[in-house]
Amino acid sequence: MPPKRTQFGPGEGLDPAWINVDAYTFGHLHPDSRPNSEALNQTLKQSAREGLPPIYSSRPLGKFLALQCRVGNVKHALDVGTLGGYSAIWMATENPNLHVTSLEFNPKHAEVARKNIEAAGVADRVDVRVGPAVDTLPIIAQEIEAGKLDKVGFTFIDADKLNNYTYADWAIRLGYPGATILVDNVVHHGEILDEELARDWDHVKGARDVIERIGKDERVEAVVLQVVGERNYDGFLMAVVK
Repeated sequence: MPPKRTQFGPGEGLDPAWINVDAYTFGHLHPDSRPNSEALNQTLKQSAREGLPPIYSSRPLGKFLALQCRVGNVKHALDVGTLGGYSAIWMATENPNLHVTSLEFNPKHAEVARKNIEAAGVADRVDVRVGPAVDTLPIIAQEIEAGKLDKVGFTFIDADKLNNYTYADWAIRLGYPGATILVDNVVHHGEILDEELARDWDHVKGARDVIERIGKDERVEAVVLQVVGERNYDGFLMAVVK
C-alpha cells in the first residue's frame, strides 16, 4: 500500500537550502578532480540509461559509507542491495585494501552493477552475488568460518525493507566487536511516526521493526540519525557490535 500522504521521489518536497548546502559542501570536499569522481558519475548515468530506478544513495552518504570503512580500517564490507553498484564503488574506490561483498536480488541490476564496477576499475575487489540475500548470507557465513573471507567490519543495508532486521541480525553474526552496521531509509519524511503506514506499508513497517528490535538487541548499541540533503529527508540507523 502506498503512503496515504506523500510518496516523495529523490529531490522532491525538499527545502532548496538542503540541496544547495550539499552542492556547496560536496563541491569543496569532493570536487570533480578527485580520482573516483568520473567513475561515480558514469555509474549513475549508465544506471539511468539501463533503466534502473533512481533510488541510489546521495553523494554525501556514499562518501560517508566509504569513510566509515576507512575509520574502522575495514577489510571486508557487506553491501546488502547492490542496485547499480554505486555504494560499493564508493567504498572500494576510497579504500584500496577493502573487499566488498554486494548482494542483489535482481539479475538485471546485478548485470548493470558488474559493468559499472568493471568500468570503475574495482572488479577485483567487489564481488556481486545474485539471489535472495536470506539465501546468500548463510553461504557467506560458511566462507568466513572456513577462512575464505574476513569477518565483516562494515555493513550497509538498503534492500527490501521488511527484511531489515534479518539482514542486521546476519551482519551482527558476521561481524566482530566494533563492526558497524548502517540501515538506510528508516525515517522517510517523518512518516515512520504514522501508525496507519506502520500497519499497511512495508517501508515503514520494516523501518519500525528494525528500530524496535535493535533497541532490544543486547549485542549492539545503536542510534538513528535524521538526514536532509540533495536527495531526500530521511535517516539511517547506525549500530555498533559490542
